Amino acid sequence: MDNVLALNGIDFSPEINMVRYLQRIRQYPILTQEDEYNMAVKYQQTKDPAIAQVLVTSHLRLVVKVVSKYKGYGLPTSEMISEGNIGLLYAIEKFEPEKGFRFSTYALWWIKASIQKYILNSWSLVKIGTTAAQKKLFFNLRKIKNKLNLTDDREMSPKVLSSIANSLDVSVQDVTDMNMRLKSHDGSLNTVIDASAESGTEWLDFIADNKPNQEEVLAHSETMQYRKKLFNEALSCLNKREKDILFKRRLYDKAVTLDDLSKVYNISKERVRQIELNSIKKIKKTVGVLS
Repeated sequence: MDNVLALNGIDFSPEINMVRYLQRIRQYPILTQEDEYNMAVKYQQTKDPAIAQVLVTSHLRLVVKVVSKYKGYGLPTSEMISEGNIGLLYAIEKFEPEKGFRFSTYALWWIKASIQKYILNSWSLVKIGTTAAQKKLFFNLRKIKNKLNLTDDREMSPKVLSSIANSLDVSVQDVTDMNMRLKSHDGSLNTVIDASAESGTEWLDFIADNKPNQEEVLAHSETMQYRKKLFNEALSCLNKREKDILFKRRLYDKAVTLDDLSKVYNISKERVRQIELNSIKKIKKTVGVLS
């Protein structure tokens, strides 16, 4: 695919070159069905970049046509064309001419998939949805609203919401949430609040950072190390049985029962409970002395 991009010599990305780009792609001839098939077969056999270039350039107008249907999402046209062209390159690699389909029919799916992926990734930092139904909702809600002449920002009636939800196999709440998302695109925290001011203050400057600073992190680390050292020293006041009972009763994820420990040490459950409580008292007393 990299060879194809290098050979066709077209600048896909800068928005200012869009007019020149559209003029340029009109110069490439559209292949007949027979020529398209023969070249696809030959490319499948040879992987010749020159053949791939002809197949790509003859379908660049198809990409632009597909992109025109996604202009309502407010994303750069040049970027969507670039993504569509990438989808076109994938189509060339995957196309199997012997199955009898036109290459343009097959490439259309790859072009749409590539553009839709770019839109989903670019539309919001917050995930819109990953299920097929949610993606279908995202790309069809605006189209359905246009057909129903619901082009303003007024809230949709429960009947309309229910109808759309049923047609797209999603919940009414999903339709409501997506409609709100489409009406209010995410803003950037790097947006300058007052463009006329020289300060260049952004919204990001007003968000408080609640994370601890380096001094607080260091102090917390030193405190935890001190407490750990203090606890280990305090444990020295306990004998082996006291330590075992205390750990199994208080420090295990699932505490060992008094009954089980009484059987291990051949003592009563009440005696186990007393050892547990006395061990805690001894540690508290020792910690008080050490601190």
